Amino acid sequence: MHAALTAAAQGDREVLLDFGANWCPDCRALDQMFQSPQVAPLLKADYLVVPIDVGQFDHNVDLAGRYVDLSTSGIPALVVLQPDGTVRTATDDGSFSDARTMDPSQVSAFLTRWAPGAGL
Repeated sequence: MHAALTAAAQGDREVLLDFGANWCPDCRALDQMFQSPQVAPLLKADYLVVPIDVGQFDHNVDLAGRYVDLSTSGIPALVVLQPDGTVRTATDDGSFSDARTMDPSQVSAFLTRWAPGAGL
């Protein structure tokens, strides 16, 4: 985590924590959107993505608990951190827990809203 924050500061980017699991269909759908032509350039320009496996909600739960409430957020859960570690936003409302129904424009809108310098 520290390395990601340091690298983000050097590159004027935010850190995007992506809490999920490989068994989760919504996590896989979000990952596919992250690789789409509409979303991938935004991630590359503005974020350092740190995927964090929560397993069957039995891995990295202490780390997740510092940033999101997995009981309300579900997975995938996203957290945007400034390079100093300050949380800009966390998807505690479960807004990505049904990623299978989303399209790349919705993910792009989220990333654009929380990009470095946005909303300041």
